Amino acid sequence: MKTHFALPVVLVFACAGLHAQTLLVANQGDRTVSLVDPASVRQTATIEEGVPGQWAHEIAASADGRTAYLPIYGNSGVGKPGLDGSELLVIDLKSRRVTGTIDFGHGVRPHLPVLDPASGMLYVTTELDDAITVIDPKTLKIVGKIPTGQTESHMLALSHDGKLGYTANVGPGTVSVLDVVGRKTVAVIPVAPIVQRIAISRDDRMVFTSDMTKPRMAVIDTATKRVRSWVDLPGRGYGSAATLDGKWLLVALPEKDEVAVIDLAAMRVARTVAVAAAPQEILIRPDGQVAYVSCETAAQVAAIDLTQWKVEKLIDVGKGADGLGWAP
Repeated sequence: MKTHFALPVVLVFACAGLHAQTLLVANQGDRTVSLVDPASVRQTATIEEGVPGQWAHEIAASADGRTAYLPIYGNSGVGKPGLDGSELLVIDLKSRRVTGTIDFGHGVRPHLPVLDPASGMLYVTTELDDAITVIDPKTLKIVGKIPTGQTESHMLALSHDGKLGYTANVGPGTVSVLDVVGRKTVAVIPVAPIVQRIAISRDDRMVFTSDMTKPRMAVIDTATKRVRSWVDLPGRGYGSAATLDGKWLLVALPEKDEVAVIDLAAMRVARTVAVAAAPQEILIRPDGQVAYVSCETAAQVAAIDLTQWKVEKLIDVGKGADGLGWAP
């Protein structure tokens, strides 16, 4: 009888843990944020951004799960003409409303927010300043900038100790290496004519960015600060994320409606997983069991079971689903 009742108890605790967490989705098409319950695997609420004529691409949440940070990018894509966003919205996730803003003072196209557990600082890519803006989330004040030495610094990946940063500079086709503590550029690595998105390995030894002119992924050696090798992909890559065990890199293939799974030991694609239309960004759930993939055209998020390598659920969210965040 003890064995009979052990499994349900484990499952109850697992579900309780997930109920205390929320997947956040920034929907470019309808200018909302979706709140998704990972236990029931469904959207439970939406939050209106409320900025006329502009919208957000990316989102992040505080470590206590109470607050979300949503930079308002503008009304166009990277490198394209349009309105330049100049603010970041602060969202109270309990009341599900915008409770404050951070004003950058001028149009900077703020894009990706990254919270660093090591320093407690919030870093935001601010493309038109060619910099990363540093914000103290306790005071909601801008406290500094880190120059990237390049234009269109669109995405940022941090080393796990928070000391180094890596930006994907889209138009220049480069990756900037940043001394986050010293707030300076250490190196600029040539990669390809155009790059998109960026990810870092679990051991901090490799950084990955997609070549947008060819179906391949650049593998950058963080020790030498050079492109070490390339991994051929079935289609042009976009967002990527390493699994928590360090064995795999998942890469969104928007033109194929698939996610490629790179074996990081063999440095080749081991399999692909069919998802919904136009996958964009990938977020690995903190327990390492599921990968969430925003699928822009489908207005869905695909939940991939990382033990079975298959989609366990397509979650309906808002139009133009893009940036993903996790509120613990």
